[in-house]
Amino acid sequence: MGGVVGRVAQGLGAVKAHAPLAATASVAGARMPFLLGGCEVGSVARVHLPLLAEHPDLIELREDAVAWIGSPERRNADFDRLHRLWRAQGEILAWRDETYAIVDPSTLRELARIERAASRFWGTLTFGAHATGYVAGADRRPESLWIAQRSFSKSTDPGLFDNLIGGGVAQGQSAAEALVREGFEEAGLSPAQLAGMRAASVLRVARDIPEGFQHEWVHAFDVELPAGLVPQNQDGEVAGFSLLPAAAAMDLACGSAMTVDSALVTLDFGLRHGLIADAELDACIRNLRVIRSC
Repeated sequence: MGGVVGRVAQGLGAVKAHAPLAATASVAGARMPFLLGGCEVGSVARVHLPLLAEHPDLIELREDAVAWIGSPERRNADFDRLHRLWRAQGEILAWRDETYAIVDPSTLRELARIERAASRFWGTLTFGAHATGYVAGADRRPESLWIAQRSFSKSTDPGLFDNLIGGGVAQGQSAAEALVREGFEEAGLSPAQLAGMRAASVLRVARDIPEGFQHEWVHAFDVELPAGLVPQNQDGEVAGFSLLPAAAAMDLACGSAMTVDSALVTLDFGLRHGLIADAELDACIRNLRVIRSC
C-alpha cells in the first residue's frame, strides 16, 4: 500500500457476501483521457503534455483529451519507437521487454501492442493474476496462508509482501496460464501441484502510482497446498516465504506492508472464506481505500 492508495478512510456501508473488492485512488484533474482508434483506452498525465506535444505527427492534443492519430499500420512500431525514446529520457520506468495489449475496456478488443512498462504511462487497462496459497485445517477451512516477500532488489515495491503467486497476464495468455508460469518461477510449483487452483473474484484497481496510472483487473485464484510443502523461489524475485496463521495474514493485509494488489486479494479471500468480518475491515481502510461492488 505504501501510502499510494487512499489514506482517507472510506466507509464500506452495507455489503453483499462475495462481492469483489476494488481499490481506487487518483488526483482529480491530474490526467486526461487517452483515445486510440476512436476509443477511450486510458489516460495521460497533464504534466506529460509538453512531452507528447513534441510528436504532432502521432499525437493530437485536444482540449479535453489526447488522441493517437498515427497510421494504424505503423501503430505498434511507432509506439515502440516513442517508448524507447522516453525510456532513455527516464519517462518510462521499470522496462520489462514484455508485450501487453492496449484494449478497448468496453469490449476488450485489441487495438495495439506495447511494452508492458508503458501501460502505466498511458493508463491503459492491464490484467493481473494472483493465487492465495493456503493450508487447510482439520475442518477443511483455510487455517494458514503462504505469504511471499518481494526481493529487496525489485524495481517496484521492494521488500513488501505478496500472495503466494502473482504477476501480470501477458498478451496472448489467460490468467490461469500466467499463474502456472509464475507458479514455477516464483514458488517452484509444478502444473500438477496447481491443478486444483480455483478461479474466484476479479478485483478492480485504478490508482496513481509512481510509474503513472494503474488500471488493472486482478484475477484472484485459490490454491490449497498440502501441509509440509514449502514453496521455493526460482527466479530471485522472492526473498522468502512465510506460512502465517489466517488471522495474521488478514492483519498483514490490513496494514501497509503488503502490496495493494495482494492486500485486495488476501482480504477478498478472507471475506469469501469467513476469515474476516465486514466490521473488521474498518481497520483496513485506514490505509487502503476499499469499496465493494454490488
